[in-house]
Amino acid sequence: MTLATSPVTLREVKKNPLVDVYIHKANEHLGAMGYTEHGHRHAGLVSSISHNVMTRLGYSEREAELAAIAGYLHDLGNVVSRTHHAQIGALLAGRILGDMGMDPAELATIIGAIGNHEEEQGEPVSKISAAVILADKSDVHRTRVRNTDLATFDIHDRVSYAAVYSFLNVEPEIRAVTLEITIETEICPVMEYFEIFLTRMIMSRRAAELLDARFGLVINGAKLL
Repeated sequence: MTLATSPVTLREVKKNPLVDVYIHKANEHLGAMGYTEHGHRHAGLVSSISHNVMTRLGYSEREAELAAIAGYLHDLGNVVSRTHHAQIGALLAGRILGDMGMDPAELATIIGAIGNHEEEQGEPVSKISAAVILADKSDVHRTRVRNTDLATFDIHDRVSYAAVYSFLNVEPEIRAVTLEITIETEICPVMEYFEIFLTRMIMSRRAAELLDARFGLVINGAKLL
């Protein structure tokens, strides 16, 4: 590990050639397995939303920057395997950020967030972790679907394709974080959204609570959580 003379920034992370190639190849590998988009678009959006959650809820700019870095790197482990990709990604990110000279305490916080972003094994373990979870689970949108044959859609394709609008609305004055989604119900009934995303919403609620906020869900204008 080299010692950095100044804090590692998101801009520097984005310029790292290993990060760039790993994200590109991870998305390519998931595409071969039939998964939705997990490339630079998803990484950039989760990074931006993570930063927004932290700043809107009153946390420091450095905490927001760390959340943005963790959000950008959170799916890095897919370059190796979809199974346990969160934990694999934490190890990969730890090596990369360590070589960049990141402060060990900041590095530990980031790999903890990456390693705990999936609902199967993860938990919101820090404020930065909570922001990444909320950001990641909010990216449900038609543009992520790669399969162009509607007749062959599975439930994940249908739910994602039906979602024509999604926005994570952070209201600092009432400490509320609300996921607002518009779903074309002729493609996918709202119940199918809950069928595959219920565990994600439960995780999002726990993440919001760690940030001293309340999580809500609004689908087609109706408040469901």
